[in-house]
Amino acid sequence: MTEIERLIALEDIFRLKGRRDRALDTRDWDTYCALHVPDHVSENEGEDPRRGAKENTDWVAKFLEGILTVHHSHTPEIVFDSPTTACGTWGMEDLLFDEQSKRQLLHGFGFYHERYEKRDGEWLFCWRQLRRTLVLDYRQPTGS
Repeated sequence: MTEIERLIALEDIFRLKGRRDRALDTRDWDTYCALHVPDHVSENEGEDPRRGAKENTDWVAKFLEGILTVHHSHTPEIVFDSPTTACGTWGMEDLLFDEQSKRQLLHGFGFYHERYEKRDGEWLFCWRQLRRTLVLDYRQPTGS
């Protein structure tokens, strides 16, 4: 890759990530699904792997029923393996709220570890793993 090609690819991946976070928080499941290759794999800590963009999207949509989310992704580290494949690590923060009461349920911090592929001229997610470093879980009452 030339330096210009690398910079363009970086910008494309940054926009891909931004679109993913927005689609997730606005519950735009069609867009969310379309940002992943059909054979995408999601392997988050403590969860069974989800194989396929549709299976992953359906699982996320069901898990987030009745929950409002706010996702922030930042400080990306992107490495290109080839002109059409890359790996990335993003710092992340997410907040989850009960949709009805607006009561905060969770505040999480950690890192997204991802792989991307350029298919038909477009960068897409092909693998993701979330590794949390801190979770403030407000769903469980604290002992007194």
